[in-house]
Amino acid sequence: MRVGLVLAESRGGIGQHVASLVPRFVAAGHEVVVCGPPGTTAHFDFGQALVVSNPAGLRGCDVIHAHGYRAGMTALKDRTRLRPLIVTWHNAVIATGLRGHVMRLGQRLVARGADVTLGASTDLVELARGLGAKDVRLAPVAAPALSEAHTSPEAVKAALGIGEAPLVLAVGRLAPQKDYSTFLSVAALVASKQPDVVFAVVGGGPLQEDLQARIDAEGLPVRLLGHRDDVGDLLRAADVFLLTSHWEARALVIQEALQVGVPVVATAVGGIPELVGEAALLAPAGDTPALAVGVQTLLADSETASTLRERGWKLAGTWPDEDQVAHDLLTLYQGLVTSTPENR
Repeated sequence: MRVGLVLAESRGGIGQHVASLVPRFVAAGHEVVVCGPPGTTAHFDFGQALVVSNPAGLRGCDVIHAHGYRAGMTALKDRTRLRPLIVTWHNAVIATGLRGHVMRLGQRLVARGADVTLGASTDLVELARGLGAKDVRLAPVAAPALSEAHTSPEAVKAALGIGEAPLVLAVGRLAPQKDYSTFLSVAALVASKQPDVVFAVVGGGPLQEDLQARIDAEGLPVRLLGHRDDVGDLLRAADVFLLTSHWEARALVIQEALQVGVPVVATAVGGIPELVGEAALLAPAGDTPALAVGVQTLLADSETASTLRERGWKLAGTWPDEDQVAHDLLTLYQGLVTSTPENR
């Protein structure tokens, strides 16, 4: 098959997911075309795929798989030949006002235009079905397997200059969806009772200056670490992983945290509860006191922290890996291609 993969602007998990599919599809004997904006295609390594920026470059593909509803809109612009279109929904629309209204109209068009809609979490599946999608399926997105540790937790903390202080870590783009304002508020509340705790965030983004200004103004024990290539080592050094997002589907960073045995405190939003089950402490979005209690509990109660580590390891072992996800997608593609009238 000749497989077309479509992306909108991405610097995070969606682009990483698509980049993981390319070598697996190629290894299985298929050709791959990746279509996306130049900034996105330059940011990720798509290996042996043909990379194009115009949807017309997808002509000749046997199947098109768009990742995100914006990518789905791009794919719908050029359907000059009858071919299956799959769209994976990775994110919900959380914008309000006119922008949010326009985005939700786009979601409806994509839901009704796709042959198959895949949702990364159950709430996205239900949303797509409610908007008129004709064939909707749950399709978990796997986190990449983390590399072996290169640096010990003690050395990581020493490099950060925090000695043996407890480390609370977050990983993610500094953007509104992640609600780092609440993260900073949690840090302030925890620090008022445990001043030795250090909070750190891996990632960059448009809110970096505003967040740093608040950190400086309030004297918060928070480090903005920017982009790092040693996320696995940082996770292994963390005493708690904290996620404060307004919404997530199947957060790759939580999957990574549980894989390496970091106890997690997270907001009970989107697909997070179904992802973690009883392997994390959850609190409502924006509930600073509840999130702070979760962090304090894990730092003070070694038995609870150990229990969550064990549950996380066991749960992570049940998830499909990147090889299985790619195999399942190729099976879906093949079934759609062979059932398309012109291919019969």
